[in-house]
Amino acid sequence: MKGFSDILPPETGRWRVLEERAREVLGGFGFSEIRVPVLERTELFSRSIGEETDIVEKEMYTFTDRSGELITLRPEATASVARAYIEHKMYAFDPMAKLYAIGPMFRHEKPQMGRYRQFHQIDVEVFGISHPMIDAEVMAILMYYLSIVGAKGCALQINSLGCPRCRLPYKEDLQAFLRGHFSQLCPDCQRRMEKNPLRGFDCKVQGCQEVMSKAPLVEGYLCQDCAEHFARVRAFLETIEVPYSVNPRMVRGLDYYTKTTFEVVAEGLGAQDAVAAGGRYDHLIEDLGGGNIPGTGFAIGMERLLLTLPEAPPSRGPSLFIAALGEEAQREAFNLSYRLNLAGVTTMVDYEGRSLKAQMRRANKFGALYALIIGEDELRKGKVILRDMKERRQQEIPLPSVFEEVISWVGGGSSY
Repeated sequence: MKGFSDILPPETGRWRVLEERAREVLGGFGFSEIRVPVLERTELFSRSIGEETDIVEKEMYTFTDRSGELITLRPEATASVARAYIEHKMYAFDPMAKLYAIGPMFRHEKPQMGRYRQFHQIDVEVFGISHPMIDAEVMAILMYYLSIVGAKGCALQINSLGCPRCRLPYKEDLQAFLRGHFSQLCPDCQRRMEKNPLRGFDCKVQGCQEVMSKAPLVEGYLCQDCAEHFARVRAFLETIEVPYSVNPRMVRGLDYYTKTTFEVVAEGLGAQDAVAAGGRYDHLIEDLGGGNIPGTGFAIGMERLLLTLPEAPPSRGPSLFIAALGEEAQREAFNLSYRLNLAGVTTMVDYEGRSLKAQMRRANKFGALYALIIGEDELRKGKVILRDMKERRQQEIPLPSVFEEVISWVGGGSSY
């Protein structure tokens, strides 16, 4: 299906590294993994994301199931994690919860480089803390993670969208400005101007960008509390020496964001250059029927992150290829291969009983480091041949001690 992709070896190895590093880093900072369903009631996303957003209006995979209920493949994870936090009363022990989730999301948008209809995110959420220190901490964790996985050319951009109290007069002035430039806006910006005018800053149409370059900015409308919060976030980032720049034109496409917002942009990704994004959402839990519990977090787009990393290395071949000739030799090879794999030596055998020449070609094809040759003559003599494929040297090994000799030559990992 268009926009849905298979992930094949050796590419899967790169994905596994990103996931394992995420678990290591986030676990080290006290986060716990949560796994939420890919299907939710549609109302969860329309209430949390905002009915006037592009995601809800145009991009969600929504359908009616057999019971007549309207359900949606999750387009993002924050709403689902917040729903789980409320539904399971995770706040009962302590309102603070540090959670992360890794998995696929779904949006019916035009597929492009690093943006597919099924895409994957590492999602990080913190509930129950309103202090600006946690905003700085999650951004620092994000930048640390990107550095250890080897992402290149990444830069942190931050902004404040204020709170509903100070955003209302800003939104009214922005709408008045856009009405004066209505004819210069694209159809999408014209449509969302009344309900979601901040999305104009996200538009990539050149005419809209020219208009928005002259639009009023939210920084001039921040109330004292929001301005102080943003100043303290910047101070905490500077305390731990996390580089950043303030981008006053940066907005988020989801309605639940308040105060701190941020993106990490990377070189070489074109117009859609964000690798990760997030911010604070102090009213989301309350909007979904929970208590007055603040939140903050971010999501990393895994496909886009992979575009900033080196290409996948070639697949590693087996450590040992066993070439067996004859029924009895195959039984011996099967037994030995199984035991060696359990001992951590990646071993491949030939199942088809090909000629020795054909089997050695396969050993070369798969890049085996060593080959073990077991034939009728070798069994009769009670010895087998172990060949170093790179050095092109070999030696005979007594059959009773072949397991230990292979381990000493090839080396093994953990035994099960």
